[in-house]
Amino acid sequence: MALKEKAVKIAVKEAIKYVRKDYDTNLFKLIDWGKKMVKEDIHLRILNKLGDRLSDPENMWAAYIKKLIMETDPGIIEKLIPPIMNTVIKSYDRRLASMKEHGCNIPWAILVDITTACNLKCTGCWAAEYGDKLQLTYDDLNKIITEGKALGTYTYLYTGGEPLVRKKDLIKICKENPDCLFITFTNGTLCDDAFADELKEVGNMFLTFSIEGSEETTDARRGKGTYKAVLAAMERLKKRGVPFGASLCYTKYNADVIASDEYADFLISLGVLFAWYFTFVPVGTGSTPELMATAEQREMMYNQIRKWRFKETKPLFTIDFFNDGEYVGGCVAGGKQYFHISANGDCEPCVFAHYSNVNIKDEDKHIIDALKSPIFMAYKARQPFSDNMLRPCPVMDNPGAIKKMVQESGAKSTDLQSPENVEDLFNKTVDVACKWKETADKMADEHGFIDWRIRSVDIYKGYESEHIRDFNEFE
Repeated sequence: MALKEKAVKIAVKEAIKYVRKDYDTNLFKLIDWGKKMVKEDIHLRILNKLGDRLSDPENMWAAYIKKLIMETDPGIIEKLIPPIMNTVIKSYDRRLASMKEHGCNIPWAILVDITTACNLKCTGCWAAEYGDKLQLTYDDLNKIITEGKALGTYTYLYTGGEPLVRKKDLIKICKENPDCLFITFTNGTLCDDAFADELKEVGNMFLTFSIEGSEETTDARRGKGTYKAVLAAMERLKKRGVPFGASLCYTKYNADVIASDEYADFLISLGVLFAWYFTFVPVGTGSTPELMATAEQREMMYNQIRKWRFKETKPLFTIDFFNDGEYVGGCVAGGKQYFHISANGDCEPCVFAHYSNVNIKDEDKHIIDALKSPIFMAYKARQPFSDNMLRPCPVMDNPGAIKKMVQESGAKSTDLQSPENVEDLFNKTVDVACKWKETADKMADEHGFIDWRIRSVDIYKGYESEHIRDFNEFE
């Protein structure tokens, strides 16, 4: 480790100890000390703004940061320094250099299905059909992470199946890559005491539990005892000071519950520190389009999450995957900020767009080949897919885009059992997309988002080709 990095690590370790002794006093003493030490005006402005927000009892971040620092194990905070510095600082420069060198998108994160195997057989889940037939080997995973880091990607998200059926591999990868951050989406039932101890030891992997409603509704879909097992797993991590999150998919039938203040308070009471909110996407030939949330429900979720973020002091960090386009310049897929690799090795622009030109398991194929493949370059050429950042998705909001890109790129459906024609996917989402356009355009006019384009984001200046918009949204 470089001398400078060692010095930063020691300084942060001592700062954590100092703040935890008397948070309400020492945190602000530390900020004041920092103001005297910084030389750049931008750093001084950041510290001033940070001090103002953390001293405001009505600001959500004041409650959140205090909870994060005081309830997270100090050893984990210390171990998080290298991956956080990489994901927040080093990644920017490396990705920018890679973008200029290769002329394609370079992602901030890669989402990987490490296996289709699962210990549960939930109603309606495709994993129950695939069983344990598909998985990425340890060598596959090592290849993905090694090549990703070389391009500037330090954040990796795992899905499945159930990723925790591969506990040993996951922990081994964490130990071998302490410079990376790993987030795992899990049903939670395999998180026992021994694994909780391992998570505390490595300090750079965090679980995101998939939960849904009450004990009755959860067990009805996932099996008796699942709900209690998930809550027990959360309690194990909370007891050890290991941060964790929740993943929630809202549909036409559960949106009111998921968006309620009571449910947010329930998550916080469990110890949840971050929550991902997804609207249901009818991907796959056996999907159920009638589950898609209405335009009114999606607007409700938008308003509710922003209320929690800006008007209340709920210590919960929320990510609204479809409604946060205003902060990231629209669609983040196609490698712009992330892409997806299936358990079969197919490199897809998005977890909700199952089409690919490249399989990473092929010896002569690499991450950069996927990022430069026709379907990924089609994404890059057309992003953002709408001038309204509240309509970011080429599948749910502008389905003419996904149809055009798949057809012109020659990308194939990656569903091994029942390939989905992109025309069928378009037909399932187009009516909902039309209705959402009316609502989203009204919201954009009210909030002033209509002119916010990806061109304003510094990392994309100086290398992009001209914007191509040669599709009709709903045709």
